[in-house]
Amino acid sequence: MANITPSRDITRLIEIMAALRTAGTGCPWDLAQNFSTIAPYTIEEAYEVADAIERRDFDDLRDELGDLLLQVVFHARMAEEARLFSFCDVVEAIAEKLVRRHPHVFGDAGRLDTEAVNALWDKIKAQEKAERAAGRAIDPKDARERSKGALAGVPVALPALTRALKLQEKAGKVGFDWNDPLAVLAKIREEADEIAAELASGEARAAREEVGDLLFAVVNLARHLGADPEAALRAANEKFERRFGYIEQALATAGKTPEQSTLAEMDELWDEAKGRER
Repeated sequence: MANITPSRDITRLIEIMAALRTAGTGCPWDLAQNFSTIAPYTIEEAYEVADAIERRDFDDLRDELGDLLLQVVFHARMAEEARLFSFCDVVEAIAEKLVRRHPHVFGDAGRLDTEAVNALWDKIKAQEKAERAAGRAIDPKDARERSKGALAGVPVALPALTRALKLQEKAGKVGFDWNDPLAVLAKIREEADEIAAELASGEARAAREEVGDLLFAVVNLARHLGADPEAALRAANEKFERRFGYIEQALATAGKTPEQSTLAEMDELWDEAKGRER
């Protein structure tokens, strides 16, 4: 194994992964993993890619894309060991899908604008799902059988904000949607009023449930404004960290910590931090 060296060739990466998963000479940690234990790392690495893009750190993006590619190679290696499929099968499947879903580039659909391309993409995806469903016997006892309705195909394991967005998009395509962002804003106010009513009556449990409805409505507003709710919340998180960091720094200069300060003092410094960003 000592002869394995880095290379620009994807084949070498596959060989390294195979070496890590070789019983007796491989890495104990890598050998102990399975699809389920690796899945959380796959999700985490996708978020790391998004974070690097958000920060416009392209050196970091290169590294994070490598980490994400490792996840693909890792899953493919485990699948090959289980005689399910190989990395080459993964490459072939995505290549076929790209060609199939771009008949305006690789076929005879002709030149299309962006809106027409999106409509064609959705039509082809729907055809693919129908073909897969027709060719696959589904166990009626399978509790995880997916819905065949308009909301079908949205993975349960997606982050809640992303899944809410995708559910709303699918519902919107069949006409279940608002036409005006102000109508969504009114819905947000309605949900907030319901929370206030539950709190006033001492129904904390009901108020917690209403918070979910409020979050769902906020995602809907983001969608109508053309904002990605995940990206918007990441930006808000970064803003909060930046402004709270200013509070801590200002207090440290005065020889104090947040624990030794009043909320009024910290609110005043928060406003200072906001003012400096304008």
